Amino acid sequence: MSNLDSESRFQRRQTRLYEILTTQGFDSLALNAGPSITYLTGLHFHLSERPVVALFRPGFPPAIVLPELEAGKVEGIQFPLLPYTYGEDPQTWEAAFKEAVTAIHIEDHTIGVEIRRMRMLEHRFLGSAAPHARFSPAEGVLAELRMVKDEVEIQEMRKAVEIAQLALEDTLQGIKPGISEKQIAAELTIQLLRHGSAPEFPFAPIVAAGQNSANPHATPTNRKLSVGDLLIIDWGASYDGYFSDLTRTFAIGSKPDAELVEAASLVEKANQAALQRAAPGIPAGEVDRAARDLIENAGFGQYFIHRTGHGLGMESHEEPYIRAGSDLRLASGMVFTIEPGIYIPSRGGVRIEDNVVVTASGSESMSDLPRQLIILD
Repeated sequence: MSNLDSESRFQRRQTRLYEILTTQGFDSLALNAGPSITYLTGLHFHLSERPVVALFRPGFPPAIVLPELEAGKVEGIQFPLLPYTYGEDPQTWEAAFKEAVTAIHIEDHTIGVEIRRMRMLEHRFLGSAAPHARFSPAEGVLAELRMVKDEVEIQEMRKAVEIAQLALEDTLQGIKPGISEKQIAAELTIQLLRHGSAPEFPFAPIVAAGQNSANPHATPTNRKLSVGDLLIIDWGASYDGYFSDLTRTFAIGSKPDAELVEAASLVEKANQAALQRAAPGIPAGEVDRAARDLIENAGFGQYFIHRTGHGLGMESHEEPYIRAGSDLRLASGMVFTIEPGIYIPSRGGVRIEDNVVVTASGSESMSDLPRQLIILD
């Protein structure tokens, strides 16, 4: 992407942000280090003991407070930006915040913040610099801004899916009875990097076998795989700042018992039912219901203990959330997971997760690995 293209992309996003802020009753927006700053500016910062805050107000260039050691990141940026830096002495930090707040005149504004990301550290500096300001949750602003992906974003997620699938295919070659969950997770991590994932994964791979697979968010252990185990692998890759998030379930050595085989078949059918229901204008809750009804009607409803999916993009979990009761209507360009599951305590679990993009006429799964229960031996 050329500098001109980048400039246009980020300035278009900022313009759209200002439209949404005005519509939703905010005067300005304050963001600390995280994907929303990257989305709006192309700048990458990590949360650390040194605060970074970007301030956005319609009609003014964005202002950013950042440590001197990261000032090089804003040199040569291709759109107007007001940087305010501070040194290592924490006594100087408050002055930098005050300068930024004063420069764009937000001292008494209603300032939107991401409540899931804004820490007390940054909030205190902002509150001191703007003592008459009112801080309000702006999750709705960022959701409206980021939920619908453009074609470049979708292509980046397709690449993240491709990397993840290739990494799993190579990892599967070494899975057999006697290998541990941790060993599988380690090999999968290596393969993700080998196939082109950025080192900052969306999350650490989940590898859970036997009874452990009944825990949807299990942590890999030293437990060794045994014949008859179900094995859940939940993993993802990162490409150019965008994530994939996939899950497949396998049987080790032989088919498990009849109830677990039935559970695997139901989850596969529920996955496809939800995919077929997803389309522009359809409430997210109806996609969840398509998967949940199938599992409940077969008598396994008590074992489907989470929502059917979540949005995906620069975060592994973002809007839209595919959950029961949600009346959010899907739109072309939204990307989310479809991941029904059945988890029978003390026995085992099954989950099948695909990454789905809403198209003009329906939806498409970006991921195409086999979904049926495959026996590994």
